[in-house]
This record gives sequence, structure tokens and C-alpha cells, in this order.
Amino acid sequence: MSRVCAICGKRTVAGRSIKRRGMAKKKGGVGRKITGITKRVFLPNLQRVKTKIKGTVKRIMVCAKCIKAGKVKRI
Repeated sequence: MSRVCAICGKRTVAGRSIKRRGMAKKKGGVGRKITGITKRVFLPNLQRVKTKIKGTVKRIMVCAKCIKAGKVKRI
């Protein structure tokens, strides 16, 4: 089962994690330096929800935002 919301289509997003060292200039330092950049993945907050679709009860993956907005009816 993929990490995709069945209602809005929200999915994993790729990004970067940036490591920095040093003290900021406004705190009296010489500035923050980037020492490393690594790839990372932002995962959506998906929940398995039991709901009725076309008369049959099914389990679907839905993001928490859709559940809070009331876009899906839990059983």
C-alpha cells in the first residue's frame, strides 16, 4: 500500500536536511556555515480508516487533515 491519501492525493515529498555550525552574526559570531546537505523525505500523516465506499465497507489510507475536515466518514 503506497503512502498516498485516497481523498486529496497527498504523498511523500523529497527535500534536504541542512547541517550548520557556528554562531549567528547577530549573536556576535562570524556567521553560520553549512557543513553538510543530505536528502530526506517528508511523510504525510496517513491513517487507516474504515469507511463505506459505494455501499461496501473498505479500509483506505487518509491523511489527518482530511479526517479533521470531515471529508471522510468513519465507521
